[in-house]
Amino acid sequence: MLISPQETSKLIESGKVLHIAGTEALLKKLPKGNWIGGSTEYFIAKTGGEVSNDRLSVMELPCEDFSIKAYSAAEIKNVATDAFNNGFSIVIVPFDSAVHIEYARNAPSYKDIFMKNTVGWISGMNLGVSGQTPIAVEGTAATAYADKAVAVHLKVADGKNVSVGIINIFSQDKSSPVITFAEEGFSITKCFIDGKEAVFADYIAQNKIDTKLPLVGDYAGNGVNVSFKSIENGIVNLYAPVFKNIKYRIAKSIANYENEFNSKLTTFKGKNSTFSCNCILNFLYGGLEGKKLDTFFGPITFGEIAYQLVNQTLVYVTVE
Repeated sequence: MLISPQETSKLIESGKVLHIAGTEALLKKLPKGNWIGGSTEYFIAKTGGEVSNDRLSVMELPCEDFSIKAYSAAEIKNVATDAFNNGFSIVIVPFDSAVHIEYARNAPSYKDIFMKNTVGWISGMNLGVSGQTPIAVEGTAATAYADKAVAVHLKVADGKNVSVGIINIFSQDKSSPVITFAEEGFSITKCFIDGKEAVFADYIAQNKIDTKLPLVGDYAGNGVNVSFKSIENGIVNLYAPVFKNIKYRIAKSIANYENEFNSKLTTFKGKNSTFSCNCILNFLYGGLEGKKLDTFFGPITFGEIAYQLVNQTLVYVTVE
């Protein structure tokens, strides 16, 4: 639902367990209750893709039991061990915070992270409005954090099955050389192109690489995207870190981003998801503002979590 702050407050006061997304200003005005929240002004609503600073995206979460907790950069490693065995957790992490960097770099090594159903997103801001701070809100205390993640851990009824899904329109271009990195992180100067050292920014410029296409890392045959943020002063800035032991290629070119993305979504028409989030780059490059989609409603995000941090994907959860 994309609803007013007044309607949202009533739902909170009714005691429901909620996931809420909206502007920093609106989130900070909401009452205490059983909810977590994150900042964004971009949404996929039933009426279509929207940019809104006066309404909130609200999801009621099914559960038999739940817990809500905030995590510092030092504490986020415990996020999966705190989760219920039969259920799932939604994690919201403020963009460009210490906990964002920590989670992005180290989540795959956290205890139980791939044994528990862990999803979520990186909170952000309106890209055209200055003075905003990405936040995550722990609703039981109505406390907003720019430097902590928040999570709601949900237990579902016995006999219910939780499934985490990822929609990714990209795959490795096998004609692209293999790209590896000796340095890890979000900002990269040098790389290896088929084993030969190169300046990454120069390689992108000389080969006229379309930076709307992500790097795709090969994780035991599964593709994980790393999206380009900017190239400044010879440094390539990314929305997720690259790792030393992963082989990357540029994604296979797509003739029409909007058509490809929408075509992929139509195969999921009517899918009954409990939670979903979609990347800001899909929203912008896919031209989703004003476009009505048949399924997967929720916030547009600055990074998605499907166990680890991913980019340019749609993440969803079903409980069946």
